[in-house]
Amino acid sequence: MSVACPILHVDMDAFYASVMIRDRPELQHVPVVVGGGHRGVVLSANYPARRYGIRSGMPGAEAARLCPHAVTMPPDFGLLTPVSKAIMETFRTITPVVEVTSLDEAFLDVRGAVRLFGPPEAIAERLRSRVRAEHGITCSVGIAASVSVAKLASRQAKPDGVRVIRPERFVAEVHPLDVGDLYGVGEATRRRLHRLGLITVGDVAAIPVDLLRRMVGHHLGGHLHALVWGTDRTELVAGGAGVFGFGEGEPEGSMGAQHTLAFDIRDRAALRRELLRLTARVAARVRGAGRTGRTVTVTVRFADFTTVQRSRTLPERTDVTQEVYAVAVVLLDGLLDARRPRSAAVRLVGVRVEGLRHERAGDGRQLALGERDPGWIDADRAVDRAVDRFGHSAVRRASLL
Repeated sequence: MSVACPILHVDMDAFYASVMIRDRPELQHVPVVVGGGHRGVVLSANYPARRYGIRSGMPGAEAARLCPHAVTMPPDFGLLTPVSKAIMETFRTITPVVEVTSLDEAFLDVRGAVRLFGPPEAIAERLRSRVRAEHGITCSVGIAASVSVAKLASRQAKPDGVRVIRPERFVAEVHPLDVGDLYGVGEATRRRLHRLGLITVGDVAAIPVDLLRRMVGHHLGGHLHALVWGTDRTELVAGGAGVFGFGEGEPEGSMGAQHTLAFDIRDRAALRRELLRLTARVAARVRGAGRTGRTVTVTVRFADFTTVQRSRTLPERTDVTQEVYAVAVVLLDGLLDARRPRSAAVRLVGVRVEGLRHERAGDGRQLALGERDPGWIDADRAVDRAVDRFGHSAVRRASLL
């Protein structure tokens, strides 16, 4: 199916700040700056802080001058990186062609997903809804025919919106903009073009490419010509960005989910029910992707914001909910037993299946002598079919009712 605008750029809104304060309701509506300090630079600022003029990359001293009462906190990459990876996994449930460019943004090619999920606009809304529901933060999505235009559209969509720039509307919507608004045109290039009298995108577009190359150099002239006509890169390279643990161009080999509880919980039975709900969701996603995994990881965040994890590798690969949950609940109990006091309240719980490969659980699995197949694989498949047809509330485990 031909899709005029197959490239989505998804950018988390104030990602560092949003993740750092998503479990801190008392900070949701006050200015918060991540990074900065006396000698550092601002990594992120939430939108209340941005109203004071604070921006990423600004010296911390300047941010403090603009908003002396802002709450400043250091970045916790032990928290930020797993959230980022989980979000990228959410993207890969829509399309395998995900080009991760940083912790908080990625390009997606959705031309192969429109038959299943609808047009790019519908896919964008689905992604925004899932990021909000599963990860507790918002994102903005730009949709276009090329990488640079999708990036420009996502900037215009912020915060928490969707923006489409169609090829037939490119000249009318983009050419009046300042040339510095283009993705890939930095401040130095912007100043250089302005000195040449080229203020808007349309001004640069009016210059023949050969003349533009003589004015600013062969490589930059050709690059600018592609940008001002929206004819830059249209093919993505699936995989990670090679930063903060994002592999070397290979897709992430795990799927997971976590949930911040409505209130802190001490009761183990309630925590196990929440873990079961998350495990069922994750295992269904693993099965839907035609994969199986070997390692189960459980994450717990306590009321004092201490976050701990524990993992276990299985002897056999699996995509079976009950098998994953059986390991996950042992890991959960171990984390709770190790905590002092053992009655410490929990505010977040999560589960992840790692080491994924494209194969089915039970394919080639040899039962031990006298072992009976418990039938969980068939039960999971039946539940998946019912959910696909009738929705997520069609079938539930009794303990979750």
